[in-house]
Amino acid sequence: MKSMTQDELKTLVGQAALQYVVPGEIVGVGTGSTVNKFIEALATIKHSIKGAVSSSNASTVRLQALGIPVFDANEVGELAVYIDGADEIDGRGYMIKGGGAALTREKIVAAQSRQFVCIADESKLVPTLGAFALPVEVIPMAAQRLIRQFAALGGAASIRLKDGLPLVTDNGQQLLDVTGLQISEPLAFESQVNQWPGVVTVGVFAHQKAQVCLLGTASGVKLIAYG
Repeated sequence: MKSMTQDELKTLVGQAALQYVVPGEIVGVGTGSTVNKFIEALATIKHSIKGAVSSSNASTVRLQALGIPVFDANEVGELAVYIDGADEIDGRGYMIKGGGAALTREKIVAAQSRQFVCIADESKLVPTLGAFALPVEVIPMAAQRLIRQFAALGGAASIRLKDGLPLVTDNGQQLLDVTGLQISEPLAFESQVNQWPGVVTVGVFAHQKAQVCLLGTASGVKLIAYG
């Protein structure tokens, strides 16, 4: 049997996530290449949902282009489900997110949702978080001090650039990418870093972890449920 490409695996899990969409409800939609596959799948059932709350400008544009209404998070109450990808996910449902620069809004929508369904290909499943550079959204005036704070933890942080200049997030802030960390206690780590003045949010999703992961594997979609 011909092995599937990463793109084909993303399509597979994007379609599989439709089973978690509640008819007549507003669905929380994340950001990234895997989520783009979910948005394409969501368009096939768009008449059975009220619309979406989006975690990024990029996803909003994509949803609206496919005729899916997008609501401001403040306009709606609790969401039944939030569907998003991950840069890494461990055996407990803890994740690193933010490779697409939308981590703060992703965490806000995740907190507004009863269930977080992670969609990913099997390359994202790791024993310990930290191999993927950890994104941290920061207020620019604090960037250099925060780089020094991460250095004290053994991490090497740098400001993410785009076209040679600091990338500006949808929230008007900057991102640090931190390498060299082994995050064995994600809950404690997330709480610690979020307390540092100047941090908007850290890309560890432990307090807003996944309850379910749909993992694209060579043998199809594997369902992992977390306690």
